[in-house]
Formats: sequence, C-alpha cells, structure tokens
Amino acid sequence: MDQSPNHSRAPIFDIELKPYRSLGPRGFAILIGVVALGNLGAGLAFWLLGAWPVFAFCALDVLLVWLAFKYSYRQQRAREFIRLDDSTLEIRRVDIQGQETVWRLQPYWLRIECDAEDESANLRIWSHGRALPLGTFLSPDERRHLADGLREALWRWRQPQGAGLRPLTEA
Repeated sequence: MDQSPNHSRAPIFDIELKPYRSLGPRGFAILIGVVALGNLGAGLAFWLLGAWPVFAFCALDVLLVWLAFKYSYRQQRAREFIRLDDSTLEIRRVDIQGQETVWRLQPYWLRIECDAEDESANLRIWSHGRALPLGTFLSPDERRHLADGLREALWRWRQPQGAGLRPLTEA
C-alpha cells in the first residue's frame, strides 16, 4: 500500500477519466469485414467491367476506414486521474503516447469553472490566475457532472473538522 504523504489518508474525491468508445473489438472486426466485403465486392465488379482503377480506390477506402478506427482506439489510451485528499488536489494526465504530467494544487485556492449555458460545457480548474482544462474528451453532460462533483468535494474539504456532522440543537 502506498504510504506517501499525498496518499496517507482516504481521498475525499478520486476518479479516473478515460475516453468512451462504443465499438468494442468484436464490433470493429464485424464493421471492417462488412466495409471490406462491400467495397471490395463493388471494386471487383468494376474490375470485371474493365474499370480496374476503381478497385484500387475501393481497397484504399477500406484501408482509410481501418486507419481511422485504429487512430480512434489509440486516443482511448489517454487518461486523467483526479484525487483530492486532506492536503492536495492532484491531477495526473497520461497522453496517448504514455507521457505523464502531474499537477499538485492547494485546494483552498481552487475555483471550478464550467460553461453550463454553453453547449460545449468546457471545464477548467483555476488556481492563482491560471486555468487547467479537465475532461476535454468527455461529453458536455459528463463535464458538468464532474464539475458538480469537484465543487462538492472542495466544499467538503473546506469545511471545518467535523462541521455538519452533528445535528443542530436549540439551546
């Protein structure tokens, strides 16, 4: 178990963000098979009619669809980890090449901004006049939900020890 200072206690907020891909490996294989059969079948028909260059374009079309999906699946390797503990908000971002960037921010100074009225709902976390975008690969609704969760976690972090844990009694 990691006993480093940043992970000494249970986190107040801890989430892993990753891009969503609705088409799994089996669906991808079926889709490429259908695209290949359709395009190469049409290309073969043109070849038999004497228009053989069309076959090359049909094969190129299959290759381009395959490359586009491979690029999309490569994008899925991107990750963001957000963890708020008793002293730090840590944001760890891993890009598609596996390069990791870490930001450690003091939670007291943070401000969460999410363009709720805007269709894009861009989410940014502000500290000392600098903004850091979060969840750029998430849908607008997911970014709004993340912003609400972060705001609540920061609100809980800022409360005095034990505040809100005892029922109020009238004297």
